Amino acid sequence: MGGLWRPGWRCAAFCGWRWSPLAPPTSVAQRVGLCLGPGRSGTGGAEKGLRRLGTWRRPSLARDLALQPPRRRKSTNPYVRAQQEEWRRRNKTVLTYVAAAAVGMLGASYAAVPLYRLYCQTTGLGGSVAAGHGSDQVENMVPVKDRIIKVTFNADVHASLQWNFRPQQTEIYVVPGETALAFYKAKNPTDKPVIGISTYNVVPFEAGQYFNKIQCFCFEEQRLNPQEEVDMPVFFYIDPEFAEDPRMANVDLITLSYTFFEAKEGHKLPIPGYN
Repeated sequence: MGGLWRPGWRCAAFCGWRWSPLAPPTSVAQRVGLCLGPGRSGTGGAEKGLRRLGTWRRPSLARDLALQPPRRRKSTNPYVRAQQEEWRRRNKTVLTYVAAAAVGMLGASYAAVPLYRLYCQTTGLGGSVAAGHGSDQVENMVPVKDRIIKVTFNADVHASLQWNFRPQQTEIYVVPGETALAFYKAKNPTDKPVIGISTYNVVPFEAGQYFNKIQCFCFEEQRLNPQEEVDMPVFFYIDPEFAEDPRMANVDLITLSYTFFEAKEGHKLPIPGYN
């Protein structure tokens, strides 16, 4: 069967089938939908659709490079190039100094505690007992007989250490420039060997620089076997300059304190005077 057509007709029949023409797309969305609709997926379909819309452009390396921001060219001026090299050299120098300072600060952090402890022992800062002097100085000291000082003794044990630790005397009287001997007693009541280590300080703190130890068990590991008991001596003297210091004019009482801790790997003892 043939088909019939007339310009005024909106429908026509071809071989028994009814056909109605579609109205032309009236918007950009409809045009894009027709070009990129089902059956036109993929790179090839999108490219064909963009060709139909008239917005497709062939890729061009030269055009892409032209769109990129231009690179800064090196100056041919010798003065400018020399100035740039000087800036680079200065930046490298600054970075070197910063790295060296960081390494130095890291090393100082590890050495701070031992150095501070040594400084405290030398100057008596923070109540630390000053390190002992030479035997000649001790033999040539002149006691200040009119200045009597009462020295009391204190003993403490950290909770981690199961020891019995106490002074054998509660107090003694000394004068500046005169040596004195005191004893502490420690006992391990447990059924296993224990290693302890002690710290010390002096109260008042200002008197620490005049309190000199000749023999002491502090900062030395003490190993006690099960049920073992030992005597620990402290041989000391007060510097004669104690009587000449106006800050010590009203100081007639000094307390020497020891604290024992269990010696463990990686355990750091508190700084004397601040424990």
